[in-house]
Amino acid sequence: MTVPTYLDIGHHITRIDTAMVHGGLAACYLLQADQACAIIETGTHNTVPVILALLEARGIELSQVKYVIPTHVHLDHAGGVGGLMAALPEATLLVHPRGARHMINPAKLKAGATAVYGEAQFAEIYGDIIPVDERRVRTMDDGDEATVGDRRLVFIDTPGHARHHFCVYDPTSRGIFTGDTFGLSYPPLTTANGPFICPTTTPVQFDPPALKASIRTLLALKPERIYLTHYGMVENPQPLGERLLTMVDDYVALAEAVAATSDGDAQEQALMTAMREYLFRCAREHGCEMSDEQLDAVLGLDIQLNSQGLAVWLQSRSR
Repeated sequence: MTVPTYLDIGHHITRIDTAMVHGGLAACYLLQADQACAIIETGTHNTVPVILALLEARGIELSQVKYVIPTHVHLDHAGGVGGLMAALPEATLLVHPRGARHMINPAKLKAGATAVYGEAQFAEIYGDIIPVDERRVRTMDDGDEATVGDRRLVFIDTPGHARHHFCVYDPTSRGIFTGDTFGLSYPPLTTANGPFICPTTTPVQFDPPALKASIRTLLALKPERIYLTHYGMVENPQPLGERLLTMVDDYVALAEAVAATSDGDAQEQALMTAMREYLFRCAREHGCEMSDEQLDAVLGLDIQLNSQGLAVWLQSRSR
């Protein structure tokens, strides 16, 4: 499936493919109102030229971008923050209070990612992480608001995936930019039954009760659409949210069953096997007719990350 780099999705919002790893994996968004703009999520440092090219193509002056807004500081969402801020002279970074220090001094983020990937692969996937001048940083607490032109954005604290996570409610579109709180839904898995959605438990702060509470907080707003980072806009989110709540419980039960029969390195491999079987079964019950190999191509990375996150969660419970 060919994924367009830019896609206008209504309400003066443009979905931007971040080109991270492959098309259709991660998105960020340009939101426009009057003569002002905001960038919500940034992708990686390698995404910065993609975003700037869109601004140039639309005739948007760099000074018109008022805010850069990552939902949290995981690098597929915030790796491009520093580079983008350097290119946007009038922009303010709006970030969760727990994430601000990592944007001002990203040394720990960079060291952690380099330790996982190695320097060469880190450079290929993420490029670099550039610090942001703290004078250009504004932290957003639960219920805080920011205005882009005549458009109001409301910030909602949503722990569960990460403690440094907020979501951004846009009353104009009746939509919410949900980062990873509302899970992920890749378009190739959409069937006649609608989008296939599932939670993401990326390491290291998965907290099932908090995540379920955050999902319920979002559903209480009765949004008409959700803007996912992974991947794109989905509509009619109420049944999707109910499905997510059930699946969070299923993930917990899966992890507890694995923990009862394995430990150490064997545990993570067992988690991956169980997660793969579970998600493949759910996808097929949803009407997906892909082969195992095709499902692996779409979900393989997330199966690995979900399993790692559940392994960390199991370890944290035993302390």
